[in-house]
Amino acid sequence: MAKVQITDTILRDAHQSQAATRMRLEDMLPACEILDKVGYYSLECWGGATFDSCLRFLDEDPWERLRILRKALPNTKLQMLLRGQNILGYKHYADDVVDEFVKKAIGNGMDIIRIFDALNDPRNMETAINATKKHGGICEVAMSYTVSPVHTEDYFVNLAIKLERMGADTICVKDMANLLLPYNAFSLIKKLKKSVKVPIHLHTHNTSGTGDMTLMKAIEAGVDIVDTALSPLGNGTSQPATEPLVATLQGTPYDTGLSLELMNEAAKHFRGVADKLKKEGILDTKVLSVDVNTLLYQVPGGMLSNLLNQLKQANASDKFYEVLAEVPRVREDFGYPPLVTPTSQIVGTQAVMNVLSGERYKMNPKESQGLMRGEYGRLPAKVNEEVRRKVIGDSPVITGRPADALEPEMDKYRAECARWMRQDEDALSYALFPQVAQKFFEKREAKELGIDGSLLKKEEKVMPV
Repeated sequence: MAKVQITDTILRDAHQSQAATRMRLEDMLPACEILDKVGYYSLECWGGATFDSCLRFLDEDPWERLRILRKALPNTKLQMLLRGQNILGYKHYADDVVDEFVKKAIGNGMDIIRIFDALNDPRNMETAINATKKHGGICEVAMSYTVSPVHTEDYFVNLAIKLERMGADTICVKDMANLLLPYNAFSLIKKLKKSVKVPIHLHTHNTSGTGDMTLMKAIEAGVDIVDTALSPLGNGTSQPATEPLVATLQGTPYDTGLSLELMNEAAKHFRGVADKLKKEGILDTKVLSVDVNTLLYQVPGGMLSNLLNQLKQANASDKFYEVLAEVPRVREDFGYPPLVTPTSQIVGTQAVMNVLSGERYKMNPKESQGLMRGEYGRLPAKVNEEVRRKVIGDSPVITGRPADALEPEMDKYRAECARWMRQDEDALSYALFPQVAQKFFEKREAKELGIDGSLLKKEEKVMPV
């Protein structure tokens, strides 16, 4: 038994899960001196949807945010979430873009890069793993946890062994939908600790109300690090709250050694931030209530709200439970992909179309076609071949690593955004979000010229997930 270490997600996943990733740098900085003294294993503060949100909604340069946080948190490891070959976007990028992004992230102050792939296809994580090792970062590779006939304990143990061989410094069980129940967590962590030598890190949410218990059973099984969020943005669709867990473990063999007094001081600040986000209509208290739909339908909280929005727009809110029942059927047809960005959106949208059109797979978005064609990587199980024919016809299926078909792209992106570049990193911002980044660059240029930049850009309504 050893003390448990904690990664606090207050600066990234907590506000991504509860407040559409809208926390600003100015809301973070006043608490950084306190956070830096707590003694966390790491602070998750970048990646995921923060990059998109900075550019699209907050008029912040995500690279500048990283540099400023690095200076403000000199004694604490900084951590980010990276979608493997998708980086922080929604498509696969060429290897040279992945390598350059990882190099710049580490160069600007990132310590730990948590790398995952929506399909758990190791080929989609390989370049990011190698780049993290090459450029001197700590490589944490995540397994997207889900429940299906193929996602057994042996599946995850074998995957962990493979990822350790590929160079993982730490392995994370990424339970993005809060599907990992407490006793299953105990059993899985026990087996992982026997099978790999690297530390095991557990990430879960509290959407269905089981997150605290899942962390406790994982701790009893020997997990090394857990993710939590300070209480003002903890629980609900976010991670279990940090302070209750730290208090629970005090005086036990698992004692974190972290200061509740310092956490309380930081929490006072973030309570004010949460209140501000509520007043702005960004943080809805509904995200704090227990939602058993997650356990019944295996649908993450964020995906539930997306489904509701799609049905509202089609004046078909009454079809909600019909769509929820269709989601597992589509998922089975598509080879049981874990439901995380981007596969959650693909499966969810297809389920909505199946219900609204009155005929299954009569309408198929290009993303569904791409998933069935192998453009996103290898699906965990066999797909329904009859459905595949309906979706992609006689199109050939990609069996190799999808990124092998991509030519180097970095020079192209540099050339396309040369007119706005103020730093090398701008080419990466443009590569990930060309239209959004261009609007950001134009607004930045207008500010430099003393023009009111708000005249150049209308607020986008699409929320990153």
